[in-house]
Parts: sequence; structure tokens; C-alpha cells
Amino acid sequence: MPARPFGRWGDRVYGGLGLLGGLVLAVLTGAVFLQVALRYAFRTGFEGLDEVPRYLFVWLVMIGAAAAMHRGEHTMLDYFVNRLGHRGQALIRVVTTAAGMALFLAMIKVSFVLVPNAQLQSSPGLGLRLGWVYAAVPVGAVLILLPMAWNLAVALRALWPKRS
Repeated sequence: MPARPFGRWGDRVYGGLGLLGGLVLAVLTGAVFLQVALRYAFRTGFEGLDEVPRYLFVWLVMIGAAAAMHRGEHTMLDYFVNRLGHRGQALIRVVTTAAGMALFLAMIKVSFVLVPNAQLQSSPGLGLRLGWVYAAVPVGAVLILLPMAWNLAVALRALWPKRS
């Protein structure tokens, strides 16, 4: 198995997600800067512009988490795990990855109710349907689950290695 999930194809897709996250961060930062500058210079701002960073932040978190999961760059407390043997480390990885996958699957399940209900609401300033904001949760959860499933397979393979 390649070191990273899905090989070069996965690197391209999740690398693109990283670039998209950077673009979202730039737009978010620009909106905050513009709103602050307008309020400072003219004592007024664009109506609804303060909603842009709030709603983009949800997408930024989910896209960034997916890209980080693919690269294996999530924060990990591994001091005690590193003190275990090879099979103990694999077992801990299996348990924690399975628990994380259960969490993201639960988030997707809840989204089947949350997103359609949010689509019935609109934001006060932009008039944006809030379902588009809440859709970041299931989309991000699926993008995070794919590398997690890969990591679970790698950990299971390490737990029960083939005898040669």
C-alpha cells in the first residue's frame, strides 16, 4: 500500500482541497479586513458582509480537516502509544480510528435532518439559504472518512501481519 491514502490520485484531490482551503481563508480574511476598514474609515459597512467569514469558516474547518487527515497531520498525543510494542500501537490506531469514524458517520446521519431543515432558513444579511452552510458538515465528514478508512485498513494490516 502507498504511504498516503489513494496514492498520487489522492495527493492531487486532497492537495486541491488544501488549495481550496487557502482560497477560502483568503476570502474570509479579505471580508473581515474590508468590513473593519469600512467601519473605521466610513463608520459603515456592507450589510451581510460580516456573515461571510462566519459561514466560510465552517467550510474552511471541514476542508482543512480533510486535507490534514489525508496528510496525517492531525494533532496526536503519542507519547504513551510510542511506549507500546508494534502490535499495541496498531491496536490503539485501530480503536481510535474506528471511534473517529463512528463520530463522523454520526455527523453524516444527523446531517440528513439538519441540512434540509436549515435549507428552509435564510441568513438575515445575505439572504443565503443556511442549508449551504450546514452542508459543509456531511461533505467534510465524507472527505475525512475516506482517508480514515484507509488508515484503518493499514492499522488492521499491521495488527495481523501476513506470515512469510
